Amino acid sequence: MIQSRLSRRLGLAAFVCTFLAVLPAAAQDDITHAQSTLPTEELTIVTHSGAHRFRVEMATTPDERDVGLMYRPAMQPDHGMFFEMGPPQQAAFWMKNCPVPLDMLFIRANGRILTVAANTTPYSEAPIGSGGPITGVLELRGGRAAEIDAQPGDLVRVRYFHDE
Repeated sequence: MIQSRLSRRLGLAAFVCTFLAVLPAAAQDDITHAQSTLPTEELTIVTHSGAHRFRVEMATTPDERDVGLMYRPAMQPDHGMFFEMGPPQQAAFWMKNCPVPLDMLFIRANGRILTVAANTTPYSEAPIGSGGPITGVLELRGGRAAEIDAQPGDLVRVRYFHDE
């Protein structure tokens, strides 16, 4: 019985501050502070209201995705974090150890937004699902997606995606 519970616990995917991370529960507790700023790139979201440019940190490794935006107290309006998720997959994120609301844009392999989770709840451990297979996730300051009217189907341009 103990081994079964331990196996289930270790087998669960741990979603840490809005990024997909497959960690044992004990490893989550080891993350106690924000990571250093990651390398950045330009990213553009093309909506019906025009092209909106952002400077985003690129979370490309499992360790970078594991920490994500945890413990970051604020985010500038035109900054964010982009998570390279690899092959198309369903994903679920959460806001554990994340003190500010974020907008999460779940993005398909063609660079088109699949779903937008707006103003996520700080510190929540409730899973936020992608709504289908995605290859990237963009996190912005809470409310920013509405300000630029980002909608499903809008195009995200960053070197990670191939042009259509």
